[in-house]
Amino acid sequence: MACQWKNSSAEMISYHDKEWGVPTHEDQKLFEYLLLESMQAGLSWALILRKRETLRSCFSDFSLEKVAAFTEEDIARIMHTENMIRSERKIRAMVQNAKAFLALQKEEGSFDAYLWKFSDGKSLCYQGHEKGVMPAKNALSEAISKDLKKRGFQYTGPVIVYSFLQACGVINDHEEDCPCYCALRKAYPYQEVEETFLIRPHPSHFTELYQIHYHSSLGS
Repeated sequence: MACQWKNSSAEMISYHDKEWGVPTHEDQKLFEYLLLESMQAGLSWALILRKRETLRSCFSDFSLEKVAAFTEEDIARIMHTENMIRSERKIRAMVQNAKAFLALQKEEGSFDAYLWKFSDGKSLCYQGHEKGVMPAKNALSEAISKDLKKRGFQYTGPVIVYSFLQACGVINDHEEDCPCYCALRKAYPYQEVEETFLIRPHPSHFTELYQIHYHSSLGS
């Protein structure tokens, strides 16, 4: 058995089996996932996967520096690209997000260092999610969304951020009978957590963060 949503298409199966939930630490890949999740707003993930290569071409293989330097001519080019999601507002937001991403890198050293601070460098396995019951957002995605917006990011609401955290492995939301669930826990450090209690956050983070109960620091 595996996560039921993956079986809707060949693209979804491949994405689920090879990417979703795998801890990601390369900034360019993190930017790609954030861009894809942001472009999905109001649309389906299946559609985004079908258009992924078009998005890759339009956004210069998700190069931060190139996207941040896009001009009006680039935006017009993207708007007229066949098979592209023709939302000028979203396209402009992705250019702004590239600029904000670069500024965050300069301040924090890397987006990877910034992001994984929120989970102490470990994937989070929320109790109950492995049963297939999971929220659209949580305290963690609310906190990160709030900070990203303060830094100038757009299309990074808590629901989008939660999906992003699932994608890049900060959250492991595979179901317990999915082979990926145990495989990821064996291969990468993780924490089992509850999200119902408040604690004092890391000094650089927020009061919205939740109680973390450490049950295991590394899968065996």
